Amino acid sequence: MDYRITGLDPKPFEPLFALDDAGLARHRAVRRIVAEKPGAPCRVSLEDAEPGEEVLLLNHEHLAVDSPYRASHAIYVRRAARVAWDRVNEVPPALASRLLSVRAFDGAGFMAGADVTEGTALPALVAKFLADPRVAYLHAHYARAGCYAARIDRA
Repeated sequence: MDYRITGLDPKPFEPLFALDDAGLARHRAVRRIVAEKPGAPCRVSLEDAEPGEEVLLLNHEHLAVDSPYRASHAIYVRRAARVAWDRVNEVPPALASRLLSVRAFDGAGFMAGADVTEGTALPALVAKFLADPRVAYLHAHYARAGCYAARIDRA
């Protein structure tokens, strides 16, 4: 089954880069300069930021549903990220190199399944979940840190 992995739209984050520290704090965000790679996986480009690159670390509501599963967590966004990752049947670099928790949701925002996989094995787990007609979409999370990584839909 074909699947599409997408990063976040960069537009809502762009104005935040112009803010000073106090302005960022009002958005529950901080500016960081990346020290090492891997370490700051961008949720727009779905690539790890390079050492010396500017990123924002901010709270993002990634599951804005009217259910008990409504959720937000910290994410990184690279200043240089101008285009969201949006590809079919391709696992992005920041996901391929990490242990992932994959959560399946139905159309009402309730969890329909969950499992853990290495990023290189993600396509098999995606196929398993998307074969279930109850599943509307998937969320991948970085299993160790627990933060949202990307959305996965049927292509």
